Amino acid sequence: MPELVKMYIRNVVIGFGIAAAFVAMLLWFNVMNLWALVSASDVGLLAVFLLWFMNGIVFAGVQFAWAVMAMAEKDDGPRRGTPAAHQFQPVRVPAEETSPRQRQLNRRR
Repeated sequence: MPELVKMYIRNVVIGFGIAAAFVAMLLWFNVMNLWALVSASDVGLLAVFLLWFMNGIVFAGVQFAWAVMAMAEKDDGPRRGTPAAHQFQPVRVPAEETSPRQRQLNRRR
């Protein structure tokens, strides 16, 4: 199995584990009375599964993205911006005549 696939599977498992801990904390601390809602409902297990699954998708994506971005090579050299292509010089712009609409509005005042 390629290394990238192994890394992806490993990070997805880590993400779903984090999601399980997150949902367990939501239920343990009874956030927004979630434990009472889940335990009193006949579809409570489905609700917990969906909460875990949807959070697992998010946390797995974030975990994999973090792992990929952490693979970047460290640049130890000096960091400089690109040199400017030219020097900026101020340019005189003559004032233009006001539009007919603006003249009409000025007359009303």
